[in-house]
Amino acid sequence: MGSAIMETKDMRIINRTMQKLQSNNMAAYYAETAAEVIPLIKRLIKPGETVTHGGSETLKQCGVIDLLNSGTYNYIDRSKAQTPEEIEKVYREAYFADTYFGSANAVTESGLLYNVDGNSNRVSAYLYGPKQVILICGWNKIVKDLDEATYRVKAFASPQNTKRLGCETYCAKAGECLSVGRDASYMCDGCRMDGRICCNYVISARQRQRDRIKVILVGEELGY
Repeated sequence: MGSAIMETKDMRIINRTMQKLQSNNMAAYYAETAAEVIPLIKRLIKPGETVTHGGSETLKQCGVIDLLNSGTYNYIDRSKAQTPEEIEKVYREAYFADTYFGSANAVTESGLLYNVDGNSNRVSAYLYGPKQVILICGWNKIVKDLDEATYRVKAFASPQNTKRLGCETYCAKAGECLSVGRDASYMCDGCRMDGRICCNYVISARQRQRDRIKVILVGEELGY
């Protein structure tokens, strides 16, 4: 299994990936820098819309959460939920949002979105509910195929996220999943610890609803 990350930004690969996303009925946009993301988003959502998001370091790096919390939109703020009941309420309200923001764990050059989730409120909103989904992904998340997407999550994304979330897992301690090195048929292999965040695996291919999912590829390394 090869490396899952391009060593340098390659516009040929980025453009090809955007074309493949579009052929899968997902809108694709390009922002050269993280600073260009907010002006683009302002063209994609309207003042007063109900907006929310999943957990994402990329959104923080691009200033998206600050924008949503600016008072211009009806923001469902998950950070204000404290009790399990409040958290559950926020997760369910997200399904009725006009726009749901997030990122992807990997985007293949063939135009597939690959996401792995533990609680899965994030991936479930990607699939159904919100009127539109806007995903922001740094060029570092583009991979050749699902084999590399699997490797990227096991070797990079999951270990970083378990550390961020304070999960007691093998990958948080070792820096990679214990199943690294196997092929894509072992996509779902991993530890059997209670804190595991790799519980549900979602591949988004050609969509029935054209442009409901919008992907903004950014010419900077962002997120995990």
